Amino acid sequence: MQLRLTWPDGADRGELELRAARIQAPDLGYRYRDVVWRCPLQRDGHGGWRCDGELRGAGGRPLRLALDLGVASTDARLSQGASALSLHRAAATPDLTRIELARVPLAWAQALVAQAWPEGRIKAGRLDGHLDIAAPEREPLRIAGPLRLSDGALDTPDGLIAAEKLGAQLRIQAELDRGSRVAIDGRLLGGEMLFGNAYISMQQRAIELKLQAAQSPGEGWRLPLLSWRDGDILVAEGSAALTAQAGLAALDLDLRSADLAPLRDGYLSGFLGLAGLAKLEMSGALQARVRLRGGELEQAEATLREVGLKDEQGRFRFSGLDGSVVYSADAPRSSELGWREGALYGLEFGAARLPFSSGDGELRLQRAVDFAMLGGRAGFDGLRLRPPAGGKGLDLRFGLNLDRLDVGQLAKALDGPAFTGELSGRLPEAHYADDRLELNGGLTMQLFGGTVAVSSLAMERPFGVAPTLSSDLALNDIDLESLTGVFGFGSITGRLFGRVDQLRLVDWQPTAFDAELHTRKTRGVRQRISQRAVQDLSSVGDSSFVGSLQDRLIGFFDDFGYARLGIACRLADEVCHMDGLGPAKAGPDGSRGFTIVQGAGVPHLDVVGYNRRVDWPTLLERLEAVSKGELKPVVQ
Repeated sequence: MQLRLTWPDGADRGELELRAARIQAPDLGYRYRDVVWRCPLQRDGHGGWRCDGELRGAGGRPLRLALDLGVASTDARLSQGASALSLHRAAATPDLTRIELARVPLAWAQALVAQAWPEGRIKAGRLDGHLDIAAPEREPLRIAGPLRLSDGALDTPDGLIAAEKLGAQLRIQAELDRGSRVAIDGRLLGGEMLFGNAYISMQQRAIELKLQAAQSPGEGWRLPLLSWRDGDILVAEGSAALTAQAGLAALDLDLRSADLAPLRDGYLSGFLGLAGLAKLEMSGALQARVRLRGGELEQAEATLREVGLKDEQGRFRFSGLDGSVVYSADAPRSSELGWREGALYGLEFGAARLPFSSGDGELRLQRAVDFAMLGGRAGFDGLRLRPPAGGKGLDLRFGLNLDRLDVGQLAKALDGPAFTGELSGRLPEAHYADDRLELNGGLTMQLFGGTVAVSSLAMERPFGVAPTLSSDLALNDIDLESLTGVFGFGSITGRLFGRVDQLRLVDWQPTAFDAELHTRKTRGVRQRISQRAVQDLSSVGDSSFVGSLQDRLIGFFDDFGYARLGIACRLADEVCHMDGLGPAKAGPDGSRGFTIVQGAGVPHLDVVGYNRRVDWPTLLERLEAVSKGELKPVVQ
């Protein structure tokens, strides 16, 4: 340090200049360099001194420092505009210092915060209150007092922790030595916070908060007391421990919510958003307990009271969820959960009760359960759930049974054509892991006098953004007259067979498949195709038809006999690569086409396609127009 005093002879005051190349307060974390303070030095009339002037340091804005060195006390006031930090120390208690804060920028506490939380970065906020600092020799530094925070904001470099517009009235008690102990008691007064995927929006609610924390050198923080009380929305009480890298080592938490409706926006929007459920509607009450050890789930218990869940996009709905679910990684536990009614993608189902047992890190369904669905029965068996552990994510397995579900109700719920028939089948094991659902086994639908077999079912992001479904379909002995009648596609009689391989739907829209459909001659079944059906086929597939008579005579016939009918489409990149029964004769312009309908009898009529690449969106528009009778080519 350098100190220079200029005091003219006979003057009542002098000019004091103090320079410090370096100032350090290791316990508080403050370090400054190239500090200069200039002030007029004068006596206070009571044996002490007073000096008030500008204080500058390297890289910082100028402040004003006023210092009173009294006989019995020392007072200092550091200010910048309306913000002031005042210090008072009495000679009788030299180890005790009081600091008064008035509209002090929270950023002034950055160095002190960094002592306990090096990654924390203060962005905004003001502090009011006072702190008593006790620094006895060879004892821990103690800090205690009430503080009021307004418009606080902070974050971390990795963006995993952040806060904005925080308000609080807190009482702080801390001991800083080789280890640290901190206790916080008070209320949060609105704002928003982010902790990893947990986003908390307090709006303007007052939340009671209690926190005790301790840290030993080289170890993570221990939190023996956590208490958070947000009215009927959420009460959380428990304890936790963090690793030295700020990861979660242990957690024991009791949770209660008497009203789940505001819980989504207040606490769950971050998690629900990641799951594609940002607009999930909730009602009812919940009580839960969670226990983690070594960063892995050891026990979880949830008790639900008249809980309702409704997805805004209509993917699922549950009413009257009631009972409990208990998971245990070791000791056996039993529980039971039920619902009054529900729906999955618009498919409604009835009440059920699910008895669970748990142990050895697995939640299991004790017995098979079935319930009413679409005029039939649906059920689960063999359900087993393993929560994330050992670096592996959630793993869910279950069997699914469907018995005589009404396809008509299914089609209506999905806003599809008015199909009729029944759906039955068994999926021995459905496996959900890594946001993908795979279903082993198959389902069989009795449709239009025949069957449609579904196999190789798999789903990605079933409740997330842009869900994806893949499967293979096999059609067997379908009555074409019933099928074309439903779709308004003219009239075709006969029996249809075929396959749809590698079907892929993204957000329930087809993006890829390899399909081939054809008729087979069946004893006792006429094979006729109406003129309307011929026209519709031609309109949809850019096809032409040729007859054995003059073309102008075709319009006099209502229907025609045919020997075979077949069409194929391989969809890729929004283009349908078309094919039919086989190559056709060259057209008038010499182009080679493919036969869709091979005529039989008199009049003899073939339908031939010439465009092997059809734009898929355009094809869908034509199919819709045909079904409404809006697309009618003229027969010349």
